[in-house]
This record gives sequence, structure tokens and C-alpha cells, in this order.
Amino acid sequence: MAIDLNLQETMSLITEKHQGRLIAGAVLLVTTIVSFIKLLLMWSDSRVRSRSRLPPTIPAVPIIGGLIRFMRGPISMIREEYARLGSVFTLNALGYRITFLIGPEVSEHLFNGAESEMSQREVYRFTVAAFGRGVAFDVPYSLRLEQIRIFAEGLRGNKLRGYATLMVCEAEEYFSKWGESGTVDLKHELEQVILRITSRCLLGREVRENLFDDVATLFHDLCNGMQPVSVIFPYLPIPAHWRRDRARQRLREMFGTIIRARKASGRSEEDMLQRLIDYRYKDGRATTEDEIAGLLITVLFGGQQTSSITSTWTGAYLLQFRRYLAAAVEEQEEAIWRHGDRIDHDVFAEMDVLYRCIKEALRLQPPVAIMFRWSHSDFAVTTREGEELVVPKGQMVAASPAVANRLPHVYKDPDLYDPERFAPGRSEDKAAGALSYISFGGGKHWCLGEFFAYLEIKTVWAHLLRNFEMELVSPFPENEWNSMLVGVKGKLMVKYTRRKLVVVDGK
Repeated sequence: MAIDLNLQETMSLITEKHQGRLIAGAVLLVTTIVSFIKLLLMWSDSRVRSRSRLPPTIPAVPIIGGLIRFMRGPISMIREEYARLGSVFTLNALGYRITFLIGPEVSEHLFNGAESEMSQREVYRFTVAAFGRGVAFDVPYSLRLEQIRIFAEGLRGNKLRGYATLMVCEAEEYFSKWGESGTVDLKHELEQVILRITSRCLLGREVRENLFDDVATLFHDLCNGMQPVSVIFPYLPIPAHWRRDRARQRLREMFGTIIRARKASGRSEEDMLQRLIDYRYKDGRATTEDEIAGLLITVLFGGQQTSSITSTWTGAYLLQFRRYLAAAVEEQEEAIWRHGDRIDHDVFAEMDVLYRCIKEALRLQPPVAIMFRWSHSDFAVTTREGEELVVPKGQMVAASPAVANRLPHVYKDPDLYDPERFAPGRSEDKAAGALSYISFGGGKHWCLGEFFAYLEIKTVWAHLLRNFEMELVSPFPENEWNSMLVGVKGKLMVKYTRRKLVVVDGK
């Protein structure tokens, strides 16, 4: 029996060793096959890329690359390289590769690519420091889409009709404080009135009536904390970032107090704050205080900054080119003849001349000068020059409204201020397809706040044109490049005299 047991144990050990060798051999075989497949795929991918031509690269110093040149003047650099290298080219900067797609013929993939192929989150993560956690680019795409829908539903249709009344009241109240005549910094004045309009429509009555001055100060610190250096180092310990962080925390506390008070009162308002409070996600959960506060900060930044910049440029161009100013005033006279003193959403919709003046200012001076995405897959592009190129995955891709909106094959005399280029019969914004005009983005990434922005800018300028004669007394402004959004540099000094348009005998 002992012999039998020892023999059994011996046979068992032999079997286990044999099984172990078989398993080890199988693992080695599988690993070898997997490695071979990976090498084959890498070889195949390299063959594909070697047969495909990559975009030309801007010559630059190693390591630093073209960063210094880009920071000194990004738009001038893009224009120069577009003329030299064509509509698709790549910039190397600190190890990052940025491929620029300039023009409607090549930017389709950036604006209409699926999120899995062309995303924003990796590029715009720096905004989390200002907007807070749990919103915008801090959340997965599916959740961000839900948050976007809240705003989309509150910025269209009948909601805009209601906002128009609030906007008119805010503009009338603000400019009633101007004297019979005087000189003002129009840039500052427009920033203030747009902030009041945006606060009333989007943040709610409580903020506008009781906390506006505090919000205005904090919002100023928040915006100034989003500088070019913030894109790469959003948490760099500098004074601007410290003020930004304190401002965001204070805004969060203020909005939290308002949210709790409105919920406790049982009162319901027709504003964006109420929509955020009432919203339920697809999984049934309600929005949190942190989310509501973050979303309010996000929409305030997007709505106020871009609109005030565009309002200022609209004024600068109108006061510089008096012919178009006269046409805009004449349109107001016609509106008064048809509708009297009534001014609402429907009356604004008839102001085509003013609309074209705003749109042309926005074409020449888009606040968002460059738009970025992150590429998750290789994609092919055929340049305007007819070359077939492949843009590799794992890098940034960019379009520039500031450059694309001034391409001579799309726009006649592209550097001239000419609002009539958008008039029926010309429609230059559609000359080369749907992406000929990209100040508000395009395709899947079209800005949902476009209609709201036009409405509040029309509100402000319709009031100014009806009630004041104005004259530009400072030089025509330059661009302020040391900011995330490109606005007017310095002051825009304007002399005004109060007047009232009077229409007699049908003009």
C-alpha cells in the first residue's frame, strides 16, 4: 500500500509538472501571437502612414517649437503659414502637435466629427478651474449633452420672446442715467449693460435686484483669471488665479443661498435658474447646488463676454463708417413709423440692417479667434489645393474664425467692413458652403447662444441709435490678444448727445 501511494504521488507530481509546462507553453504561444499581431498592426499602420502624406510642418526650433512665435501673434502666424503652406499645416510646440484646418473646404471633420473621433474635453479641461467640478468639460460627453440641452431649450423660441421684454427694460434703465451730453468709455458702458441683461435673463431676478454689484466684481476677477497661461497651467500659483478661485467660491456660496431660498419659497420664475432647479437627468436625479452654480457661471461667462465684445466692435465700426450708421438709423426710423414706440421680439426680427452690421463686426472680430479639438483617430482631408493628407490621432486640431472669415476666395475685399455682403443676392457667408462663416462655430458644434446674443446686442444698439447721436473721439481700437477671448484693447471713447428720433408724415 505504501508503495502504491508513493507511486501515485510520483505520477501526480509528473502530471502536475507536465500540466505546468503545457500551461507555460500555451501562455508563451498566446503572448507570441498577440505580440506578432501588434507588430503586424504597427507595421501596417506605419505603411499606411508612410504612403499617406502628413500635413506640412512649420519650421521651428526643436523642443520649444513654434510656441514663442505662436504666443507673440497667433493669427498673424496662421495667416502667414496659410499663404506659404496651404490650408492644412502643423505646428510643433513643447511636444504638442496642432494641425490647423483653415477654410470651409477642410474644416468639416473638426465641426462635424463624432465626439469619439474629435472631442473638446481634453483641450478645454483648463476651464474646470473657473467653472467648477461636475459641469461642462469636467463631465463625460453624455452628461455634458444633457446640460447643454437645458440651455438650448431656454435660449430659443418663446423663451427669447420673454427675454426681449426684460432686455429692453434693462437697456432703458441703464442709459437713462446718461446725461444730455457727455463723453464715455463705450467699451465699459456696453460691458455693464450686457452684464445686467445677461444676469436678469439667465441668473434670475434675485441676483439682478439684490446682488448685481457683488456678482459684477466677482465675475470680473473670474474672467481675468482665465489667461493664455491658464490653458497650460490652470492652477499655477499666481495672483490672477488666486483671485479667480476666491471669486468662484464666493459665487458658489451666493448662488447656493439663492437656490435654497427659491426652493423654500415654492415660487417659480421664468428664467434659466428655474430651469436648472427643475431639471431632472435621464436617470431621474435632480441637479445639485454645485452643478447649478457651475452651470450659471458657465453660461454667464459665455453669454456676457462674447456679447459685450461684439457690441463694442459693432459700435466701433458703425461710428467709423458713418454710411452704415446712417443706414442703421434710417432702419430705426422705419420701425418707429410702422410700430410706434413698441419694441419687442417681433420688431427686432425686422431689423435686418442692424443684424448685418453686427454680423459683419463679428466676422472681422470674432471673440473666439481659434477653436480647438483633440483627435482620437486618424482622418483624411483633401486640401483646397487638391492634396490628400492624413492628420494623425493623438494631437490637437484647430480652426481659426479670425483667419477663415477673411479668406479672399470666400469674401470679396475680406478686410473691409461691408455689412451688405450678407444682403440677399450676395450672401457671401454661404459662398463656399455651410462653413464659410464660423464666428459661432458650425455643424454639430454650432453655438446655441447665437440667437440670444443677437437679440441682446440688437436691444442695446436699437436703443442707442434711437436716443443718442454719437461720435468716436478715440482712435479706432486694436485687438486685445492677452486674453482668452479677443476683445477691444484699451478704451473706446465716444462723445454723445441725447436725442429722440421723431417720425413725421411717414418719415
